Amino acid sequence: MSTLTAGVSRETALETLKKYNSEAFHIRHALTVEAVMGWMAESLGYGEDKEFWATVGLMHDVDFEKWPEEHCVKAPELLKEAGFTPEFIHAVCSHGWGMTGTDAQPEHEMEKVLFACDELTGLIGAAALMRPSKSTKDMELKSLKKKFKDKKFAAGCSRECIAQGAENLGWELDELLGKTLQAMAETEDAIEAAVAANA
Repeated sequence: MSTLTAGVSRETALETLKKYNSEAFHIRHALTVEAVMGWMAESLGYGEDKEFWATVGLMHDVDFEKWPEEHCVKAPELLKEAGFTPEFIHAVCSHGWGMTGTDAQPEHEMEKVLFACDELTGLIGAAALMRPSKSTKDMELKSLKKKFKDKKFAAGCSRECIAQGAENLGWELDELLGKTLQAMAETEDAIEAAVAANA
């Protein structure tokens, strides 16, 4: 039985996200991380908490578009007002640990996965756009590793954060890259459908 609860429905979560986010790029990122977190929950044996993991992924950057300087510091106020639970708010804020003003540290495996995957989904998404197919489905791990090592490529995606994320999980970097790539490839159609529905 799941013990983790967001406190609100996905519908309410999405409404809250859109209240503070209007840029297509941010909505796409939120929907991508939602799908990846749901996939990871299933993959790592947390299927009963899949909805919680996914909703944390959806909401993790709720404050970023309007309050980039207060990222993960403004979020608790917005989420509390919308009815989210304290454990949900902690999970969202923990992905900014060490980079923003939050003191929420990733403790649960789900929080560590979010910390590790957040920047990485951006890197994989950028790498996919360089491919003739524009897809993650035919991307190989070795191709992703090459992009990861090229610091000039998608320079805004912090390699340090991704490497730290793998370390926090006790995973090799290759395992994190491989799992996240697989998650994005297997959920790509669902992500595209969600993006289209929210355009």
